[in-house]
Amino acid sequence: MSKPRLPLHCLPGRHPLPLLASLLLGFLLPALALAQSPNDPDSSTEEAVEEVVHPRVSPHDSRDYRVLRLDNGLTALLVSDPAADQAAASMNVGVGSAQDPEDLAGLAHFLEHMLFLGTEPFPEADAYQGYLRRHGGNHNAFTAPQDTNYFFDVEPEALPGALDRFSQFFLSPLFNPDQLESERNIVHSEYMARIRDDGRRENDVLNQVLNFDNPTTGFSVGSRETLADRPEDEPSLRERVIEFYQRYYDANVMHLALVAPQPLDELEEMVAERFADIADRGLERPVIEQPLVMEGSLPRYVELQSMRDSRQVRFMFPVPDPIQHYRHKPADLLAHLLGHEGEGSLFAVLREAGLADGLAAGVGRGDERHALFTVSVSLTPAGAERIDEIEATLFAAIEQIREQGLEAWRYEEQARLAEQEFRFQQHGSTLQSAMRLAMNLARFPMEDVQYAPYRMDGFEPELTETYLDALRPERLLRVYSGPEVEGERTSPWFDTPWRETTPPASDTQPLAGLALPAPNPFIAEDVALLEEQHERPSQLLEAPGFELWHMADASFNTPKVEWRFSLQNPDASSDPRHAVLANLLAGWLEDSLNEEFYAARLAGHDAEAYAHARGITLAFSGWRDRQDRVMRRTLEQLLEGDINEASFERVRYRLQREWRNAPQAALFRQGHRTLAEALMRPHWSTQSLLDTSRELTVDDLRDFRERFLGELRLQALAVGNLNAELARHEGRLVAEMLAPTLSREAIPDLTPLRADDELPTLHPLTTREESLVLRYLQGNDRSLETQARLAVLGQVIDTPFYQRLRTEEQLGYVVSAGYSPLLDAPGLSLLVQSPDATSGEIQAHIDAFLADFGQRLAAMDDADLAPYRQAVHDGLLQRDTSLSGLTNRLWRALSFGDTGFDRRERLAQRVLAVTADNLRQTWPGLLETAIATVAYDPGDEPSDVTALARYLEPLPEADD
Repeated sequence: MSKPRLPLHCLPGRHPLPLLASLLLGFLLPALALAQSPNDPDSSTEEAVEEVVHPRVSPHDSRDYRVLRLDNGLTALLVSDPAADQAAASMNVGVGSAQDPEDLAGLAHFLEHMLFLGTEPFPEADAYQGYLRRHGGNHNAFTAPQDTNYFFDVEPEALPGALDRFSQFFLSPLFNPDQLESERNIVHSEYMARIRDDGRRENDVLNQVLNFDNPTTGFSVGSRETLADRPEDEPSLRERVIEFYQRYYDANVMHLALVAPQPLDELEEMVAERFADIADRGLERPVIEQPLVMEGSLPRYVELQSMRDSRQVRFMFPVPDPIQHYRHKPADLLAHLLGHEGEGSLFAVLREAGLADGLAAGVGRGDERHALFTVSVSLTPAGAERIDEIEATLFAAIEQIREQGLEAWRYEEQARLAEQEFRFQQHGSTLQSAMRLAMNLARFPMEDVQYAPYRMDGFEPELTETYLDALRPERLLRVYSGPEVEGERTSPWFDTPWRETTPPASDTQPLAGLALPAPNPFIAEDVALLEEQHERPSQLLEAPGFELWHMADASFNTPKVEWRFSLQNPDASSDPRHAVLANLLAGWLEDSLNEEFYAARLAGHDAEAYAHARGITLAFSGWRDRQDRVMRRTLEQLLEGDINEASFERVRYRLQREWRNAPQAALFRQGHRTLAEALMRPHWSTQSLLDTSRELTVDDLRDFRERFLGELRLQALAVGNLNAELARHEGRLVAEMLAPTLSREAIPDLTPLRADDELPTLHPLTTREESLVLRYLQGNDRSLETQARLAVLGQVIDTPFYQRLRTEEQLGYVVSAGYSPLLDAPGLSLLVQSPDATSGEIQAHIDAFLADFGQRLAAMDDADLAPYRQAVHDGLLQRDTSLSGLTNRLWRALSFGDTGFDRRERLAQRVLAVTADNLRQTWPGLLETAIATVAYDPGDEPSDVTALARYLEPLPEADD
């Protein structure tokens, strides 16, 4: 099922924005009284308890919960998690871009930015950000149509100080007039950084054909034009910002979630002291009454031009937002049946005909009253020529569901899987948990803030038929995007050419072969939890060409297991040809098993194959029960499956499309990729991979598989709820099937290279219209000592670089500085992406900053350094928040040869020993030698990075 797509606008991401699907469901929260934690029946309060409402939690959730409703109307959910090593908070304000005034598009987003730039008790523009960075924290915010969400995490002991600063956003923001112009420029830079993003371009066109009266169809980012200074006889921009804040920011539409290791009483005191004075204006969350689609305006057919080499068609139908029926999820069954990828599915039929290579179905664009049920199809070039036939096949699939698909057992199977996932729910990081809860607090009754995404109370045939009845030709909005489209019109904000077309002929015939899915044979039955727990992996098996590591883990209270198998071959990426073939082999394996394994994925069993410098990794994630079926079948296919022409061409087309589209990627990402191409060996440019792929045939792939599997070393790791006996049994079966023979020494390492003075400025291959500078200051070796020093330097340099070049000098929206190792090669990266300044101007600003930063280091003593050092130490030792996260960390350690699995602990100890004198000794060397620069201005010719870096020597290792 596809996830709803909301236009989100946020401060520059120094860390990911983990929006889960559950965040995007909605329901208004009823009034709540102060409630006690179900796990703490003796807790008490001086206030009267009118109603006790607790979140429903999974049976293995040992965290303590408490609900607060302050006198001013603010609702807070406190979660005490003694095992957490970070504290996190998220404040969701129930207002967003849908409330922008008509004459000030982007005002809600602009207000979000302004709140970060000083409050009465903390007037410095970097007071909040700097405090968090000193204490190992991160922060960000985003503006959506109906929500503005602010969030952070920080070391637990620094939580009171973080909340001191955070709470003042909602009490005493300065809206500093000195910062108004600079932040308007930053918002404009954010807009320009995304102006070529196909998702936003398509959304801009969609807004032109939906109902203009629905406030979610406006321009939500903002620009210099929409946020321009007001005429003298009108209120100023600052006055309008303050007016918006006072009109919409109210405790009654705010929902705070706090997840931390402190006891509930302590958390309650923190919240009550700091948030009780937020204004109570008696407001309610705005409700959108206007429909998304005007009655009588459909059917409608639209085509638009994509920037990327990508062809896609979306079939959209207006429906009531199913959030109103979240307890029964009537649209989910339809999305499941239309989005299925098994034998006889809509996707399987289209793929077999060579028309599609991807399909998703689900509800998006919801505003809590109205939504669009959407079936999205990723098209091949042939599919783009036969969209009418695809449409006819879609309606044939819908008719089949109408006649045969609304059976209770199908719903009950989905409900069983949902309940199983909830029972063994993993919460993720404290930050992810806080964000999810804050968003859900605004939408669901308190008892369902955890359970709502999983809740399926029973099949409602009539309700489901209501949604199915909306999926008819006369209610269709069809949107096609492709690079060849020449539009008669241009969308207003993202300059997208588009046009309207005529409906297809009514006699278009659907493709044959549609069938509804059979019962799922992969649903786990044995979900008993094993109690065995190991501190770190141990080696279970070692044989010529094979090693197996195992770690029993019960800490996540889930009967799941993560397996990793690295199939290593000496020539896997020795040149672009081998690298492409390895990617083709991994892609073919997944493609050839897609229909067979789709049911397994629905049941919670994932199988992934991906190529890397040493070969191909097979990753298996899922329930312990029946996982062996997926593993064995994958290996059988790898060894004996038929590599046919159709599958080869599908996979090659997908890879070529990815490599062709690489120049369209965000410019800062392209800068980092260019740096890696220069300073890691082997590492091949996307252009060389694309060029090489054109020469290959299906016979080349068949020959490569035989050679690849004939010379293997196999490294394996099993982590999760399985004992050594089962791990040994399943690992030995895999080894027997693959028969590896090569020694560890036969496999070349991926090697970081030393930058030197002769390395010229590197230019990425890009079509972007902005400028970029990425300055990389490389450490002189790969020792733990050098890594520790540069990691601490990265923590220190982050906030001042951001504050000066972004906030004060307004060079661009994407500005960052920090520790950026290439494998285990330490380095600092300083990056600025700008829509206005040239790369030369950016470099001058960076040079000036670096000179001043040396003076900052000169004045720093060990007491000043201590919080930064501690933040790096604690970040290195941060707990794993999911079984997959734990496994990936251990897998990376094994790939570095860290068979003691203690390298991060040893590095963390080195970090605590770093002194201010150490940093002063290290800093001059970083500025004088080993500097690599990636720069770009529109029109620059791309560098042949591989050729320029061919002479570079490996960066030395060191004994630790």
